[in-house]
This record gives sequence, C-alpha cells and structure tokens, in this order.
Amino acid sequence: MTLPVKTESPSLVDTSTIPGWGVDADPRNDPTYPMRDQTQDHGLTRHWDRPPIQHPDVEILQSIEHIRQPAVVGTSTPPSGLSGVLRRTAFRWSESNWIHWLMLMGADRINVVEGVVADLAHARLPNIPGEMGIRSELAYNKRGFTKKVAVVAGVSLAISLLARGRRARKREDGTQG
Repeated sequence: MTLPVKTESPSLVDTSTIPGWGVDADPRNDPTYPMRDQTQDHGLTRHWDRPPIQHPDVEILQSIEHIRQPAVVGTSTPPSGLSGVLRRTAFRWSESNWIHWLMLMGADRINVVEGVVADLAHARLPNIPGEMGIRSELAYNKRGFTKKVAVVAGVSLAISLLARGRRARKREDGTQG
C-alpha cells in the first residue's frame, strides 16, 4: 500500500492581502496585551483572592474539561424536559467534540418549542415575531426581511397548492370509483 504524497499547493495565499489576518501579531495592537503584561501590576492581580463559590439550588451542567465550577453560575433556567435530557447527554462529551455542540444547538431549538408549548398550556399567546426581533430586522435589514417574507410566502403557497391538488385528486378518484 502506498501512502499519498503531500504536494505543495500550486497557489499559496499571500496572507498580507487578507484583511484582518494576523491582527494580533503586534503587541502594540493586541487588546489583551495589557492584561498579560504583569510588570505594571499595582497589587490588583497579585494579591487577588478567588471569590467564594456559589452554591446553587438548581442543577448546573459542567464541562468534563474543568475540575470545578466558576465562582458565579447562571441559575435562571436549569435544564428541564427533553432539551434538558439532551443537554445532560451533550455534557458527557468533550467541548472539542463536535457532537457536544450539535447536541447543545439541538437542545436550544427544542427548548424554543418547549417554551411555546408551555406558553400555550398557560393560555398565553407567544409573540413569536417580537421575540425573533422583527422590529430590528425591519429597521436594520430590510432587504433580508423582504427575502425572508418572500421565502415564507413561496413555501406557504407551494404547500397550499400541493394540498389542494391532492384533495382534488382524491375527489376525482372517489367519484369515479
């Protein structure tokens, strides 16, 4: 068995022509440089004590890469329902594994549906366009908003025409048989 030989790329990219490439290469232009430069420390970071650990009364999911939780954690929306099960499963994998992130994104989408169902169960009509930022979309992205409306209208029209055609065929089949 012969292994493929790595060849040089015939067209190497000149990185100096790419806007923003190597923007942090110069320490004078690096926004994190003052934080890493400890020579000007006036005792603010040298004698820093870790804040006391928060002891939440809800479940907090933690990455397998870290041995302890941060000092402050979010407790407003603990994992629950199907999205919570998916989140708990996602945290069994490393953050460097793509399945971890795909499962968390899927859990976010499921959580949106769970929220709408919970609103409807409590006799509240969710303001979905408002929650999706329709005012900002109209104010700052009119072309994108128009495109989205056109796509939704086109898909809705196609679905209704397909449904109408199926109903008509069923009626024709029913009257002939």
